Amino acid sequence: MGQAPSTPAAAPVHPSKSKLKPTVLISPPPPMHDDQANSPPPPHNLITDRVVSSDDDHISTLPDECLACVFQSLCSGDRKRCSLVCRRWHRVEGQSRHRLSLHAHSDLLSAVPYLFARFDAVTKLALKCDRKSSSIGDDGMNAVLDNCSSLEELSVKRLYGLTDGEPAAEPVRPGVTATSLKTICLKELYNGQCFGPLIIGSKNLRTLKIFRCSGDWDTLLELITSRVTGMVEIHLERLHVSDTGIMAISNCMYLEILNLVKTPECTNLGLKAVAENCKLLRKIHIDGCKTNRIGDDGLIAVAKHCPNLQELVLIGVNPTRLSLELIAANCRNLERLALCGSETVGDVEISCIAAKCITLKKLCIKSCPVSNHGMEALARGCPNLVKVKVKKCRGVTCEGADWLRTSRGSLAVNLDTGENDHQDASASDSNAHENGLEMPPPPVAAQGGGGGANAALSGAGRSMSFKARLGLTAGRNLVVCTFRRWSSFTSSSRHN
Repeated sequence: MGQAPSTPAAAPVHPSKSKLKPTVLISPPPPMHDDQANSPPPPHNLITDRVVSSDDDHISTLPDECLACVFQSLCSGDRKRCSLVCRRWHRVEGQSRHRLSLHAHSDLLSAVPYLFARFDAVTKLALKCDRKSSSIGDDGMNAVLDNCSSLEELSVKRLYGLTDGEPAAEPVRPGVTATSLKTICLKELYNGQCFGPLIIGSKNLRTLKIFRCSGDWDTLLELITSRVTGMVEIHLERLHVSDTGIMAISNCMYLEILNLVKTPECTNLGLKAVAENCKLLRKIHIDGCKTNRIGDDGLIAVAKHCPNLQELVLIGVNPTRLSLELIAANCRNLERLALCGSETVGDVEISCIAAKCITLKKLCIKSCPVSNHGMEALARGCPNLVKVKVKKCRGVTCEGADWLRTSRGSLAVNLDTGENDHQDASASDSNAHENGLEMPPPPVAAQGGGGGANAALSGAGRSMSFKARLGLTAGRNLVVCTFRRWSSFTSSSRHN
């Protein structure tokens, strides 16, 4: 009686906990009067109009640009949770997201306008669907391309809802991405040719990658390269393409990177045409499937016309001293060389490389008839060599590798006899699981609906974890490991 209404006691602040959770500070509620005791509580909204702040709350005054930098350092799951704090965070998180990965189920179509109204700054988009679900079709692809005006990189994988060659089929066109799109990657598509209008309409396209897509690609490559001539990187893997398509690539005079992986119909004729016209080539990666259709003739053309060559990877190709010596003499910038599964590369060829390749820094030898004599030649040559990897070369013993380490103290030597490793050499930069796939299986009808916009959003954190687990398996593969380290080495050297 006669006492003033009590106020809630402030909870003690623990310095250690406040450092771990520097989020929104909520001040204690004001004293409640008698007329407010029976009033209903205010409605609770997940997204509020503003962040409740106190005198110590500096987050509400943080500029949007700084808040966006904080969001960009978080994983996808944390970004999603942060976007639910308040309307401002929801807006800033959406506007600052540049990468987006979507499960392209058929119900994604209805969510496209909302998704790209919120994520209006996306530059890298990945669309993929599992084999047991129906994917978006031509209308869905066009809806995406009509709403993503800042898109620069597009990756499409396993979309079985696309139509091809039917009268009612709507071509996949570039839409508002015609001038912004720079990279297109198609994977495991039965009807990838329906993306022809998109590729042709992307006038500023720089990179084209096509993996394990069925159908004849010669005619489409001729049409593409006659319209889009500014490409600098082309990657073709497990495609039905012949010298006709490869010779069409020679129209791209600014081409710098060419990967031909398991395209058994390609021969020296196609490689010579590319080498003679694409004189800016820096990286060439060829997996010849041991067909002997690409050999000295094609490589000699590379040596004569591609003086800027920095990286050469030959898998299942049988070069001899004739072509290797010419490459070493003419390609004075060659820094990375990989020879895998080459029956003609022995001690003589390694000795030639050691004597002629002065700028060589990385050398990978796998499943070649090389012995300790080749290691002795490397000890005397290649003055800039920093790393050597030797795998499944029966003639090279531990003693030979140890002698090479002793002779070249600064040289990193990695010897793997391959006794416990029965994996095949991988020919691409993708993970080991993808490398093992041939052609995609026939599409399977969807077993259920559901999803919506929330289901369409892929958890990048979960995806990264999955890729990391696959990376452990792929890391056992010598060629993949070498390429990744070479890439990091190149990046660091450029920054230096």
